[in-house]
Amino acid sequence: MKYKRILLKLSGEALMGEQQYGIDTKRLIQYAHEIKSAAELGAEIAVVIGGGNIYRGSQAESMGLDRVQGDYMGMLATVINSMALQSALEKEGITTRLLSGINIQQVCEPYIRRRAMRHLEKGRVVIFGAGIGSPYFTTDSAASLRAVEIEADVVLKGTRVDGIYTADPEKNPDAVRFTHLTFQDVFEKNLNVMDMTAFTLCKENDLPIIVFDMNRAGNLRRILEGDDSVGTLVSS
Repeated sequence: MKYKRILLKLSGEALMGEQQYGIDTKRLIQYAHEIKSAAELGAEIAVVIGGGNIYRGSQAESMGLDRVQGDYMGMLATVINSMALQSALEKEGITTRLLSGINIQQVCEPYIRRRAMRHLEKGRVVIFGAGIGSPYFTTDSAASLRAVEIEADVVLKGTRVDGIYTADPEKNPDAVRFTHLTFQDVFEKNLNVMDMTAFTLCKENDLPIIVFDMNRAGNLRRILEGDDSVGTLVSS
């Protein structure tokens, strides 16, 4: 394998599938199959999933709610998605552990770095819920931070597009996909890869990022096997 330990970042919106809200069971099962296939290669896999299919903390102020309160609501949404993914993976026979940035003792373990790394070493898929446990930070930031903490080889950002483009490919048919970019390229071209906090954390720790299409079967496994044609690599 090209990458032994990975941090897979999934968006909450991706779990909606063709729905307008909530969790699409077919999409959930598809993701579980993809992660299982990667785990069977022997990869150590950690997952961070967003909560946008249920609630976004950034919506709070527009709704007249306190932003901090809204962010905590968003964290709880990520825990719901994490529990759903955990259940789907375990139905596939994959041993998992759900670690949360906020204490919810009845459903998951608290996040402890050494415990997380030990779970990975034992071949368990580790799911990080509730972001980093603090308001004003996105799940992109949680993914970057956890990846650095567990000494991951790469951050894999699974999206519904097959990489980073010169423009939004869903709006501009003339958009061109990049195969490889440096961190500096992303800054200079003002490309939207992750929020700036998350992206800077990866840059400062020389942690590569691959943006790829998670909805295409086999892509995750192909990346681990070293197929450079999948997605866009951002590195130093």
